[in-house]
Amino acid sequence: MYIKKILLAIVFIGIAIASYFAYYVYKTMMDTNTAFNNDTAYVLIATNSTYEDVKEQLEPLLKNIKTFDALAKQKKYNLNVKAGRYAITKGMNNNDIINSIRSKNLPIKLSFNNQESLEKLAGRVASQIEADSISLLNAMKDPSFFAENSFNKATALGMYLPNSYEFFWNTSAEQFRERMLKEYNRFWTDARKEKAKAIGLSRDQVIALASIVYEESKQASEQPRIAGVYMNRIRIGMPLQADPTLKFAAYQLPEYENTVIKRVLNVHKEIVSPYNTYKNLGLPPGLIAMPDISAIDAVLNYEKHQYLYFAADAKRFGFHKFAKTLSQHNVNAREYQQYLSSQGINK
Repeated sequence: MYIKKILLAIVFIGIAIASYFAYYVYKTMMDTNTAFNNDTAYVLIATNSTYEDVKEQLEPLLKNIKTFDALAKQKKYNLNVKAGRYAITKGMNNNDIINSIRSKNLPIKLSFNNQESLEKLAGRVASQIEADSISLLNAMKDPSFFAENSFNKATALGMYLPNSYEFFWNTSAEQFRERMLKEYNRFWTDARKEKAKAIGLSRDQVIALASIVYEESKQASEQPRIAGVYMNRIRIGMPLQADPTLKFAAYQLPEYENTVIKRVLNVHKEIVSPYNTYKNLGLPPGLIAMPDISAIDAVLNYEKHQYLYFAADAKRFGFHKFAKTLSQHNVNAREYQQYLSSQGINK
């Protein structure tokens, strides 16, 4: 009789313990465990992060880090931390949180444009993915990469076409560079290659000219006409005489560091540089800035006309006046120079 009672008591105690344990497991897995007010919080887990690193980042976002820790170890997440960008939504329980940071690496939209150099591009990209600017710049300037893909220091920036791209946050510098090479090769379709061949320019030359066109005008509607002016000058053996190349040449000199040239002067035309298109025939050795795709296509599809000159339009900011003769150009140029003087812009 007593034995039965003892056994029955043991059974009830066992059931109570099991019920409590089941309840605890349920609470650990299924209870809401977020402590932030926004709809979503993002967790950036760096490459080679430890489980302790992840816990440290999660603790301010969770109500109870201990219950998360208990379940994470039970599900062996602590042994399988993966780098990436992960979302935790308000109201998630521990089970959902672990599932999210274990397998739902979210891509980001990475964008860049108008970067004037590889250094500035590296800085812009580094602000959006895990790779730092130094590793990105080293990858971008890697001599072996240049040799394998027919780039050099003067042309390398042309490989990076301004746009928005989808990347994982934990992309490495080399992965970023290789993806950009694929995008560059994809951009150069057979049709674009044929157009470049038809106008007698290599891909590097197309992009170099596009960079000049883009620096002359951000108006996509006007870019094919400006490209046509430069193609006409190339055709007849006339120097390009592109003011943006003078600015670029000047900015390479110590005396122009941290300055902004608002008005091109005769002194700039005397700068000794392969980028001085007043002194040197043909295209410069590389691009002077990162052109938009519209400018590249403007060169490939340049407007056929008889214009040899253009000057900024003082009455329509951002646009230009075009001329077939030097005498007409001088009238247009004088009008714009007078406008600059009236605004106190002398250098």
